[in-house]
Amino acid sequence: MGIISAIGNSVPENHMALMEGKCGIGSLEWFATRYANLLPFGEIKTGNPSLREKLQANEPGLTRTTLLALHAFKEAITDAQLTTQQLQDFDTALKGASTVGGMCLTDELYHDANKTEHGSEYLSSYDCASVNIYLQQRYGMNGIINTINTACSSSANAILYGARLIKNGLAQRAIVGGVDSLAKFTINGFNALHILSPGICTPFDEERKGLNLGEGAAFLVLEKEAHIAGKKVYAELTGYCNTNDAFHPSSLSEEGNGPYLSMKGALDGANITAADIDFINAHGTGTENNDLAESRAMLRLFGKVPAFASTKPHTGHTLGAAGAIEAVYSILNLQHQEVYAALNFKQPIEATGLQPVRVYHKTPLKHVMSNSFGFGGNCTSLIFSAC
Repeated sequence: MGIISAIGNSVPENHMALMEGKCGIGSLEWFATRYANLLPFGEIKTGNPSLREKLQANEPGLTRTTLLALHAFKEAITDAQLTTQQLQDFDTALKGASTVGGMCLTDELYHDANKTEHGSEYLSSYDCASVNIYLQQRYGMNGIINTINTACSSSANAILYGARLIKNGLAQRAIVGGVDSLAKFTINGFNALHILSPGICTPFDEERKGLNLGEGAAFLVLEKEAHIAGKKVYAELTGYCNTNDAFHPSSLSEEGNGPYLSMKGALDGANITAADIDFINAHGTGTENNDLAESRAMLRLFGKVPAFASTKPHTGHTLGAAGAIEAVYSILNLQHQEVYAALNFKQPIEATGLQPVRVYHKTPLKHVMSNSFGFGGNCTSLIFSAC
């Protein structure tokens, strides 16, 4: 696994921050926007020059999105001890996800679109696939490579897709994950929807006022069980399902039909019952619609809802990276047999009465569910199980 987020630049740093209940949301230092001092964000406090130097990535036209992806990708393949030959094998797939891609350079894109002469060095970076194209070229990868954009469920779907490639014999291993960096495009867009919170987000709280945008990247290495002898194994991906409630371009149905079906489908795929889930890493954005819909879906499926919490008050909502980042967090739950406290929660939603985990603690865990729900009603649930 590899990860970079507002609470840490590696898997161990993120793990320590989660245990300590660290919040990475605050004022902006590296990203220029008119909202820098008006709204809080989950910004990674490492500038692009430092990332370039650390990663030895000095090619022209690299955006922050690509640099963050490279950072997490390198940690993941190093952790998995993948060789150059394995990376270049035709049976090694790369499934990357992003909603922003090179659009983090919103101003440059606008200026380039209005030029009649040759554009800037970033012209080839605006494509959403530019991140994975760079990784492919840098490491000489030859397997199946795709970019997925299904809004906030993007990298959860990258994980699902990588698992299906392996299951159907189209890949022996898959490097799966996602990345998004802060961008004027998304900041202005979410602000126009009036769902950005003026304070740090409070998922599943009656007084929740919206989400905080964040940035980050995470990648995981999936491999066939037949090929893992002698290797470090964090967890098993036992269940996954993608559904769509097709209700509204930016909202879930009030009943949470999409979330309900994705969670139920993941349980069916894992061949376990609702009672077997020990913890849920909820999508939990802190918006009025999402938290209520997810709560109703959990009540409908589980009856007695297992322990749950959202980690977005730690990192902010990282959009296309959220599913992969929270998959890493779910695996950390299993690896260390612990759950992380929901930050900022005070009172339950009156209509549901559900309360997330309030205090970090150790507890036996066998199956952890991770939910990722995107605009357009694209809903994905993953189940990770202890080996």
